[in-house]
Amino acid sequence: MSRGWLVVFAKAPRPGLVKTRLSPPLSLDQSAALYADMLADVLSVSAAAGRALGLEPVLAHHPPDAAGELVGYAPPGVRLQAQRGRDLGERMANAFAEGFAAGAGCMLLRGSDSPALEPACIRAALDGLEAGFDLVLTPDLGGGYAMIGLRRPQPSLFEVEMSTDSMRAETIERAERAGLRVSLTAPTLDLDTAADFRSLYALPRDSLLDLCPRTVRTISDPAFGAVL
Repeated sequence: MSRGWLVVFAKAPRPGLVKTRLSPPLSLDQSAALYADMLADVLSVSAAAGRALGLEPVLAHHPPDAAGELVGYAPPGVRLQAQRGRDLGERMANAFAEGFAAGAGCMLLRGSDSPALEPACIRAALDGLEAGFDLVLTPDLGGGYAMIGLRRPQPSLFEVEMSTDSMRAETIERAERAGLRVSLTAPTLDLDTAADFRSLYALPRDSLLDLCPRTVRTISDPAFGAVL
């Protein structure tokens, strides 16, 4: 029996649907190709972390008809399920509700654009939940979070405006008003802009090649380096 679920939220890597803030300088096709490499890296690390930590890895996809496009990215043992809801916050809240209804003891949900998030961070988040914290967040460097962990459904936490520089602070404020115990892990990079990718490229190469080899190879290509 698993200790809980580790959910990766992902979109189909379609041009114009993913990483649009990179276009320009990248073309929509380049942005989609880069996202596909990031997704493959994130799923590889998440599947391995799930096996090591006793978590069931789940790929939650959007749009709902994207399963056929994404099944090839999922390592063995990763289960696919559709995201359900009108917007990102509702889809995240529903994913937690569905997981807990299915018997998950605790849940971690991460995005697909944080390939530098280390397995040690996943372990720390799980440890925090099992130590009694109600909410665990992995901060990104833009005021949001790259991963969120809960021990039970908390739909009000997802009623904040998403993808803003105040999202994390507003989420924590809501949690504390509700009397929830909050813990933060070490921060990581969330890759949305060309500046974010330049920050990733400046990190030690050896550790990156272990975490996100496809992403590193792609951004090392002169065709990408010339514009990023």
